[in-house]
Amino acid sequence: MLRVLILLSCLLLASVSLVLAESDRIPFSAPEESSIPAGPQGDLIRRGRLILTDTPQQLPDYVHSRLRCSNCHLKAGTVAYAAPWVGVTTRYPRYSRRSAGEVSLPQRIQGCFRRSLNSDAPAVDSEPMQAIIAYMVWLSQGISDGYRLEGWGFPRLSENPQPDRQRGEQLFLDRCAVCHGKDGQGRLDETPQRYPYGFPPLWGKSSFNIAAGMARLHKAAAFIQRNMPFSSGGTLTIQQAYDVADFVIHQPREDYPAKIHDWPEGGKPSDARY
Repeated sequence: MLRVLILLSCLLLASVSLVLAESDRIPFSAPEESSIPAGPQGDLIRRGRLILTDTPQQLPDYVHSRLRCSNCHLKAGTVAYAAPWVGVTTRYPRYSRRSAGEVSLPQRIQGCFRRSLNSDAPAVDSEPMQAIIAYMVWLSQGISDGYRLEGWGFPRLSENPQPDRQRGEQLFLDRCAVCHGKDGQGRLDETPQRYPYGFPPLWGKSSFNIAAGMARLHKAAAFIQRNMPFSSGGTLTIQQAYDVADFVIHQPREDYPAKIHDWPEGGKPSDARY
């Protein structure tokens, strides 16, 4: 009888935890840029937003690629399921399996500079980092620790189909090359009012390196399926997204020598490129 009562108690606690977890979800909402306050703090926030949306021009001493942070974190990190920065300050510091240790938000940003931008990273106490953090704090206002924001990260796809790289190449030429070029090197933004964040290179020296998150099949496919093509995201099937992703991530790109230190305690994802 005692064992039955213990089992029932455990089941009840589990169901309560599930209800609490679901109730802790809050709908995605990003503040309007016009609500950035006046004064020095507002200037710092605007500086951070500018760095993140015009990264090579704002930080030429650090950034050696042609990528902007907002090429992946769409519309200055304000788009659901496009790795938004809304609420990001409530998620750090956190444990990272890749480094087998606790990582702060500035350290996570440094990793993005080195991997996703294939560049050098500003110091934790530098002016650019302070501005970037100020912008992310402003985006995350009103979101408390422990709450799960809808639209965080990338969407979870319902299946992981076997990709067809040859089919992905044809899809790229048919659907992606108009913005990213047949050679995958992107193009200068010809319509800045409609596409203020440009069309980035997807491989080569000016793109993300082999250790970037976007170089992983599942992440790239999830991003593509939800957000690409830019003007009609969500129109590709999951299979098509995997085909295109597999083609793109296997094109030539820069190495990242420090990758030898990744996942020192094991647990490397199956879709890592190394």
